Amino acid sequence: MSTLTRRHFIQLMGASTLISSPLLRAAVPKRKIGVALLGLGGYSTGLLAPALQSTKHCELRGIITGSPEKVPQWQQKYGIPDTNVYSYATMAEIANNPDIDVIYVVTPTATHKDFAVRAANTGKHVWCEKPMAMNEAECQAIINACRKNNVMLSIGYRMQHEPNTRRLAGYAATSPYGKITGLESFAGYGGNGLPPDNWRMQKAMGGGALYDMGVYAINGARFITRREPIAVTGEVFMDHPAFNEVDNTTLFTMDFGDGLMADCGTSVVESFNRLKTTCENGSYQLKPMQSYSGVEATTSDGRHFPAIKGMQQTLQMDNDALAILGRGPALVSAEDGMRDIRIVNAIRKAAETGKTVTL
Repeated sequence: MSTLTRRHFIQLMGASTLISSPLLRAAVPKRKIGVALLGLGGYSTGLLAPALQSTKHCELRGIITGSPEKVPQWQQKYGIPDTNVYSYATMAEIANNPDIDVIYVVTPTATHKDFAVRAANTGKHVWCEKPMAMNEAECQAIINACRKNNVMLSIGYRMQHEPNTRRLAGYAATSPYGKITGLESFAGYGGNGLPPDNWRMQKAMGGGALYDMGVYAINGARFITRREPIAVTGEVFMDHPAFNEVDNTTLFTMDFGDGLMADCGTSVVESFNRLKTTCENGSYQLKPMQSYSGVEATTSDGRHFPAIKGMQQTLQMDNDALAILGRGPALVSAEDGMRDIRIVNAIRKAAETGKTVTL
């Protein structure tokens, strides 16, 4: 297995989750699913809340925040009543609120376990943003809490709801271009406009490129091949002046066995965004592969599938709401989110030791 290098990195640049239970303590309503967003940062403000304005099967009904100064603007913009506004300290009271069916945890990665467990303990269904948690033990704690409370758990893998991504993932079963022989999976964005105190730059909060963006590259490769890696290598870069505690770029390989190697990378200072699958008789790719919009699919024989209209988050939340209502399949398992975290930590170990880590 060849060692990853910065030169190779530059050359390459050139070139969710549901647990079901027989008995659900959380009632299945006939009306739309009521969602409370926990954490009112950039993702909730700029994407989830707007996406919930177009959903057919769920709607924004409440907020849970540690920033009381944000509450008036949210109430005014989305018509949220005082009875549906909670702080982190009072969120247990949501157990008695029939307006809320789901708590969507949208906070820094290192806080996911605590908030998701607390959300499950209210008896409400839980949606949790990815990456699921910091390690396997935390992921399992979330799963256990949801099972104990007989509620459903969904991890926010919006790309597994995106039609072009799902279309290409289907090729793993039909093999229209023959056996998969190679894979490239890269997810990153250029520049660094983050303030020094942003959680994505703090190790204790789950920051760094591998946690922030690496799960896209990892999950994308697993989802497109429908296979699990058996070993990984990794190389971490902390060569950007703004990143003192965490990686700004990580390059890694995933060995899927039978000769299939996935060449992967993630960065928060370098821009690359694609997933290319090479086969015996052709290839297909997503480019970009994880952007909030514009995800297009192309094939080596000239087929082109344009990006969808509307927001991917709308599809994701509607699909997860339908699963709660018993009117659609659960597209992602909770164990899927945990597998990505297992791989993240294996890559970190490989980078620290300079050795291949077997999964």
